[in-house]
Amino acid sequence: MSEYAIEMRNQLVGLFGIVERNMYLTKRYFLWDIAFMFWTIANTLTIVFIARAAALTGNLSSDQENTLAITLLVGATIWAFLGIIFEFMTETVAWERWEGTIEYTFMAPLSRAMHLGGSGVFAVLYGLVRAILLFIVVAAFFGLAFDDANFTAALVILIVASVSFFGIGMMTAVLPLISPEKGAQLGFVAQGMLLVVSGVYYPVEVLPEWMQWLAKISPATYALDGIRAAILDGAPLGSLWHDIWPLLVIGAACIPLGLLIFGRGEIYAKRHGKLKRSG
Repeated sequence: MSEYAIEMRNQLVGLFGIVERNMYLTKRYFLWDIAFMFWTIANTLTIVFIARAAALTGNLSSDQENTLAITLLVGATIWAFLGIIFEFMTETVAWERWEGTIEYTFMAPLSRAMHLGGSGVFAVLYGLVRAILLFIVVAAFFGLAFDDANFTAALVILIVASVSFFGIGMMTAVLPLISPEKGAQLGFVAQGMLLVVSGVYYPVEVLPEWMQWLAKISPATYALDGIRAAILDGAPLGSLWHDIWPLLVIGAACIPLGLLIFGRGEIYAKRHGKLKRSG
């Protein structure tokens, strides 16, 4: 076996080691995760109830109410999925500080790409489980009808979008590294900016023109459009290529950019003694 193959094997072992460690950390705080899941379900219910209110005050037909409810549910589910990825990526450094392992991890013979990649893989897998569970519970609560839904295409688009979300998450992961006091909170600022411009709960067309331009570079915009088309209209995967290729391009740009930004932040943190600080 060549040296390159051995090194690649060692890096992949390290990546799956990060995934396994995050799995055990999640298991340790599992009761808290259940509590937050109930909060996410409650928050989503308050959003989807808007469709019920619109039906009462706007004379919507039952089909129109069902369509509006699904539109809102898709938006809330994608928002929750994006939130999980941002949370795990932003807290990558915070977890290391809490466990007292930050210096060991950053000195380990593991590339930063594999380190962040392990956190990202776990975040995507965990986020998918949470998103699917959330969607099923809320849809069952309202008794929504999915006569023409193409859930396979919707799931494929969500997985493709995960690459872009992961890349942006790497950029936010640097914030707690360079600012131990307020960095994690700034990650939610980035998440909120995506919420505003991506049409999570309303069409992008209602935004001012300059915000619509921002929506064109947000991966959430294409993920929402594609998933809603798949679930509401039963659109096949082939007809959704106009939403898939921007996600692939954004993902291909965001991941190396995220690694670059995190690398610069790591150098800054080490030079200014912020690596070990907890506050």
